[in-house]
Amino acid sequence: MPQKIKISTEFIKLDQFLKWVNICESGGHAKELIQSGKVKVNGKIETQRGKKLRHGDNVEFESLSFTIVGNDT
Repeated sequence: MPQKIKISTEFIKLDQFLKWVNICESGGHAKELIQSGKVKVNGKIETQRGKKLRHGDNVEFESLSFTIVGNDT
C-alpha cells in the first residue's frame, strides 16, 4: 500500500520529492538515483530529475511506494 504524500502546490519535481521524503540527502544524490534508473513514476523508470509529479502520480524506489495527493484528499 503506497504511502500518501500531500503537496499543497500544483506539482513537485522528482528530485525535490526524493529529498522531501528523505530518500536522498542532496540534489546530487537524487540525480544519481534517478539517472541510474532506480526510480519509477507511474510504473515506468523515470530518468528526468525535473519530472513534474502531480496529484495522483505514484513514485517507487526499491521497496518504498508513494502516491501524491492534494490538500483536499
